[in-house]
Amino acid sequence: MAKSSVIRPTAEDRKAVGKIAELAKKAGIDIKEGSIRRTSSRFCLGVEHGDYNGTELFGVGTDRFIWMAYKPSEDSLMRLYSGNFPGDGVVEFEMGKIPEPKSPQTADTWARFAYGVDFVLRRAGYKITRGINACIYGNIPGGGMSRSASLALNLILSVLDANGIEEADKLKIVDLAQAVENDYIGSPCGKLDQIMILFAREGFGTYYNPKKQSVEYVPLGKRATDFSIVVMDTGTVRPGLEKSTYKVRRAECEQFVSLLQRAGYKISCLADIKIDGLYEKILAQFAGQYPDLCDRFKYIFAAQQRFYEMLDAWKRGDVATVGRVFREDGIGLRDEYKISGPELETMCDIARTIPGCLGERMLGGGDKGAAGALVKTANVNALKKAVDIAYPASRPGFADKYAVHVCKVVDGVRVYDGMI
Repeated sequence: MAKSSVIRPTAEDRKAVGKIAELAKKAGIDIKEGSIRRTSSRFCLGVEHGDYNGTELFGVGTDRFIWMAYKPSEDSLMRLYSGNFPGDGVVEFEMGKIPEPKSPQTADTWARFAYGVDFVLRRAGYKITRGINACIYGNIPGGGMSRSASLALNLILSVLDANGIEEADKLKIVDLAQAVENDYIGSPCGKLDQIMILFAREGFGTYYNPKKQSVEYVPLGKRATDFSIVVMDTGTVRPGLEKSTYKVRRAECEQFVSLLQRAGYKISCLADIKIDGLYEKILAQFAGQYPDLCDRFKYIFAAQQRFYEMLDAWKRGDVATVGRVFREDGIGLRDEYKISGPELETMCDIARTIPGCLGERMLGGGDKGAAGALVKTANVNALKKAVDIAYPASRPGFADKYAVHVCKVVDGVRVYDGMI
């Protein structure tokens, strides 16, 4: 992405860059006169877990970020430091000389993302000869808002920039970021997170159609009620997707597709099934022997049907319907897809008691992390107070770890110069 000389940094950007400058000084990382790349988090409105099942997707970029100050090195060394993982110290390696993919030695360090970026860029044929000196800081919660995708995208774009390469095909950047997680780290993520961050635009929803490989920007209808996106971080620590129920659910969906193909159904993914009669026929045929797989199928089918209702409501500015669909998806994720977790559902239960809460559900890969809600702005403080009272009482082990974030819709990627 071309560097911006027009868009001015926010007060939050300036504060984050000040923190990065202090971190870089302590770590001995030279980033003077470098660039700042800021990548956002994301909030999926639909279909959560739909990307690897072939559904259409819709979401927005949100204002929890990863900031990276970087500049090209004079050699092929990568020197990186993360203020969020100080225990890992300075990560330094010569490009092209990295651990093998999915190595146990990298499983518990954030450096696996830097190694993975080197791996996928070289495999894809990019001529990478210069490393970067970089210092990173972020405030994205560790589950539900796509911190890993934001980091992978930031690293890829920054390394390409340092080598004078601008990749015009943004969907290729998405593929590269997915490959960092799939092929190097071993996380079975889809493309939802990367698409919703890389293409995010302030003031718009991002609509992705996988069949057409197209991205459209959808403005919220003018008659929309004033509402806020609220993220409720449970304070739980979620392992990578490769260690979570997400991996199991993806495998189950792929197993069911294989079963259907062997039974003669001409499909490539669960999203190919959109007709009621075909849906009912499949359930009648398989529910007795494969009840769990059919439950996963039920969620995807229903969520896909609701998706178009939600998208049309967004265009009209019918926020109440958007919220209702969001809530219905959450119930399906809880009861049919069975990907939620007890702390996530506690947050949803609390949110559901607040007048003006239009919809709520778990976010992201599942198990732990964060839940989200669409709330009339006038009722946001009531929700925050309710969480402050009820969540510590219900989950005392996380009483000093949870947080509530009120988010804005933002650009997915920005680059600033002259700040450091």
